[in-house]
Amino acid sequence: MTVSRVINGVNNVRLVTRDEVNKAISALNYAPNPAARSLAGAGQTRIGLLYSNPSAGFLSEFLLGSLDQAARSDVQIIVEKCELGDHEIEVTRHLIEGGIDGVILPPPLCETDSILDLLSAAGVPTVSVASGLPADELLAIRIDDREAARTMVRHILALGHRRIGFITGNPNLSASARRLEGYSAALEESRIPLDEKLIAHGLYTYRSGLDAAEQLLELDDPPTAIFASNDDMAAATVAAAHRRGLDVPGDLTVCGFDDTTLSTAIWPELTTIHQPIADMSRAAVALLVSTIRQQRGGEVMERHRTLDFTLIRRQSDAPPRRRPRVGVSQ
Repeated sequence: MTVSRVINGVNNVRLVTRDEVNKAISALNYAPNPAARSLAGAGQTRIGLLYSNPSAGFLSEFLLGSLDQAARSDVQIIVEKCELGDHEIEVTRHLIEGGIDGVILPPPLCETDSILDLLSAAGVPTVSVASGLPADELLAIRIDDREAARTMVRHILALGHRRIGFITGNPNLSASARRLEGYSAALEESRIPLDEKLIAHGLYTYRSGLDAAEQLLELDDPPTAIFASNDDMAAATVAAAHRRGLDVPGDLTVCGFDDTTLSTAIWPELTTIHQPIADMSRAAVALLVSTIRQQRGGEVMERHRTLDFTLIRRQSDAPPRRRPRVGVSQ
């Protein structure tokens, strides 16, 4: 009881005793058990949402979905921005020490080992969202990134394109690798050899998309279509094409991934893969709340959920325009 009074800031503890307790807490690296504190206090469930995503479109949809479900589930969400490095550790420890009941991690934090290890050691239930290959022991909400990318490339191939450029995402995320696998699988199905020159590397940012698009469009035999791993990089590709005087989609088909608000804020509007970001964040909150309550009852059931994706066709894709062969008069 004395330790509890010190931790909770109750004043009726002698100063000498308080100092001894604080020294012991520091020496043992002690943090209160979140589940025990929640049971003892019978208060509202508190969920942490840590974010560090370069795409404003992705983040805004994710936040709206999670806040909506939090209200429906009568839980409190604490939103914290994480900078990579020591700050992410500091923020995570602060949540653990504050008695957080569970944590939601959207990309790229969903695969950040330092955060996952801290939360696991503290016994805090954690949901990884949009990881391409979530660990079995984690709670996870995702789509099938490989199949989604393969579906898009099949669509581009069906339009008649054969030279299809691909802009990858953050190399540290498994979803990026899964989307590249889907691109490669679709080409293999159509017996089109994989050309490494048609693969440019991005970071899910607009700036990296510009650089990658320029690299692809500089080729002696440039692609007639470019599929980018998110809408930010696809929008950058449209801008790079326009800067070169190319018509989209007349001269170049451009397709994206995510279906964020940006996909309909540019012209032409993007053909893209709809990743149900808001629904994924809603599902993450619901799964986490369910898990916390099941743990209190001594049982945890569902751990992974895979949601459906949809190909959304808009104005940025078309069959390839016939190009005259070099040296052949028309």
